[in-house]
Amino acid sequence: MTNHSETTAQVTLRSPAELADALPYLLGYRPEDSMVLVALHDSDGKGRFGGRARLGIPAHEEDWEEAARQLARGLVTSSERRGAKPEQLVAYVCQEPAPGERGRDVKRRLARLAHLLRIQCGDLDVPVIEALCISDGRYWSYCCPAEDCCPEDGTPMGLPGTSVLAAAATYAGIQVRGTLKELRARLQPWEAAAAREQEVALDAGGLALVPRILDEAGRAEVAEETIVLAERVIHRLAAATPVAGALPADLRDDGLIGHDEAARLILGLQDRNTRDRAAAWMEGDEAAPALRLWRALARRCVGPYAEHAAPPLTLAGWVAWSMGDELEAREALAMALGADPDYLFARLLHQACNEGLDVESIRRCLRARRPGGAPGTEASTDASGPTEPTGRAESTASPAPAGEPDPAARIRRRRRLRSALAAAGDGPLAARVPGQRRRPASPGQAAGRAPRASTRHPAGTRMPAKGTEETTT
Repeated sequence: MTNHSETTAQVTLRSPAELADALPYLLGYRPEDSMVLVALHDSDGKGRFGGRARLGIPAHEEDWEEAARQLARGLVTSSERRGAKPEQLVAYVCQEPAPGERGRDVKRRLARLAHLLRIQCGDLDVPVIEALCISDGRYWSYCCPAEDCCPEDGTPMGLPGTSVLAAAATYAGIQVRGTLKELRARLQPWEAAAAREQEVALDAGGLALVPRILDEAGRAEVAEETIVLAERVIHRLAAATPVAGALPADLRDDGLIGHDEAARLILGLQDRNTRDRAAAWMEGDEAAPALRLWRALARRCVGPYAEHAAPPLTLAGWVAWSMGDELEAREALAMALGADPDYLFARLLHQACNEGLDVESIRRCLRARRPGGAPGTEASTDASGPTEPTGRAESTASPAPAGEPDPAARIRRRRRLRSALAAAGDGPLAARVPGQRRRPASPGQAAGRAPRASTRHPAGTRMPAKGTEETTT
């Protein structure tokens, strides 16, 4: 099997060891708690890698069959949509040992999951030619012709970066990240002591901004102030001295944004028109500092303001996608839908990214929405909004569609803010908005959502438990 990059270099993989070593380069990161399918296309008798799909391993074994079915159908369907059904598949199950376990225990425990993947792929007339378990720095094959083919304790993986594929990937400029947990940690809300200070600033910002947002003229003023402030902070971030490493860079960015500034930006971005204008910082020299700003704002959506993270997470996903980083784009958009499953812009971008839509078509739409293309200029009179991949249009007129509430309604839903407003004597704002009950997630989302259990990042941010979102490329 040959892995073709955009350059002329080709690397031929001949053994399970080489397939195991190739997985991080095929995905762009090192998967944890994941089941992965990789499509193979046979052209001129030489196997060629195609699409890849990943799904988190469900915590409950009774969910494995449905998850395996979703993963297999998702990859085969998306490959057919692109015009080439896979001839064969390679399956991986990856999980680190639990306390008291060894790698071989993981291999035995996940044998049924690997078998289910092979069955579901076979039902689609696409055979799995190799199924591997990767755990604790070792790998096992479930397709050995004899029981004594693989050592009981598995075969050690090679040292990272020492294989022929690693050298070819480095030459081709292919970047391998750490893990998805490390990527998500950059977007998770604070849990350090500063989180309480940020929550107080959000409470105060809500008291100051909500009455203005409810007024038509005041709403336009808040939108303009939000864009001007965001532009000022982006320029501040762009001028900051670079530092090495994701965590030091995020800590530096956090120190450059005040609590009050973050609160005003988070609350202002709940307005869809403001969010669409902010989405124009998507290319050129402004894209990278804009992405840093949206990450920082997502980290500031602390405590009861977790749902407010949907706009900055969506903007982070959009800018990452526009810059060519589909991995971060998918994760950020999936997290935005986790914060608010009804957030239409995130749902459409996530779908478009997974279906391989040309990102330039969305860029053209956002450029056309403002005369002159400057992010801080007034929006055009065209109320059609960004073009959606399904052919529908997200209206920017008021009132908002049911799938994406207007900013005042979004803010009213927050329990703590309602209490604060009620204490201030603003009765209507404290009341529940009729018809604003959140719709339940779809069956696929419900089955795929990870539990809320979390571990702590060294910097105090939360890292979610294993997810089951699909990331198809």
